[in-house]
Amino acid sequence: MTHLRSRARSVLLAAALIAGTVGTVGMTAACDGGPSSEPKGRASPQPTTARNTVMWQEPASYVYTLTSTAQALAGQFRVTVRDGKVVKAVGLDENSRWLLREGPGDVPKIGDLMDMLEKAWQEQADTAEVEYAAGGHPARITLDVDENAIDDEAEYVISGYEPGAG
Repeated sequence: MTHLRSRARSVLLAAALIAGTVGTVGMTAACDGGPSSEPKGRASPQPTTARNTVMWQEPASYVYTLTSTAQALAGQFRVTVRDGKVVKAVGLDENSRWLLREGPGDVPKIGDLMDMLEKAWQEQADTAEVEYAAGGHPARITLDVDENAIDDEAEYVISGYEPGAG
């Protein structure tokens, strides 16, 4: 798995310290660990480093299993995406079945999760991390906007990913 981590506040502080002693070229190398040979899918909307660049292109159709610890969406779901839209979500545990039965909320497609990650990067969240599976798709997204806030943490584990299915 490729693991990318963004600790925006720490990175900004480190960048400020490095810029003062090494200059812009040193800052780029220190922040991004050198050039990345991995493909870039959608680019983030603002200049980024290898640490916060989306590296996956979402296909129009796929299925996957989402295990979510987000307060608003906790549980395990089998999700079918067709033509870029979630067309089916099945709850795989008691909590997810209850949420699908009772709540008006939608189960996200992987692209929606990646959009949340990019937004967290832009807003300089304390934690905004993505791990990629060997096949290149996101496998885990971890978000914590403010480490001092309660109940804003979320982890999304993506498994059973089958591109083209759906």
